[in-house]
Amino acid sequence: MPSARHPAYTISALAKEFALTTRAIRFYEDEGLLSPQRAGRVRVYGERERVRLKLILRGKRLGLALAEIGELLDMYEVSKNERGQLAKFLELLADRRARLLQQKEDIDATLAEIDGIERECRRQLRDAAPARGSARGTREASS
Repeated sequence: MPSARHPAYTISALAKEFALTTRAIRFYEDEGLLSPQRAGRVRVYGERERVRLKLILRGKRLGLALAEIGELLDMYEVSKNERGQLAKFLELLADRRARLLQQKEDIDATLAEIDGIERECRRQLRDAAPARGSARGTREASS
């Protein structure tokens, strides 16, 4: 149980600190990523859970899956050694970087295609404009 040396947090305090909903924090609990202690029906979060929540959010920002985040957190819990955790983290980051670079390449190709289609549409509009104008002018002149 948290003590004077180890601060305790309510779910509301953590939600406010990390700009989350209490529902999101309970979801992370359901996924096994957080394990608060209980005082009756009240959840009591210690510094361990606060740090884990911070790491979960960092992992999410990096685009890691919750399962990957959980694996990293569990590696540290089991060994209390950061070496394995850091090696795994580097592996996950390399994979994430490769996926993002591929997405960037795909986006760049799509944007280039859009540019080409836009140019072609504008060219066709320019080429078609005089024809419409001259047809209208011919009709108006004959009226």
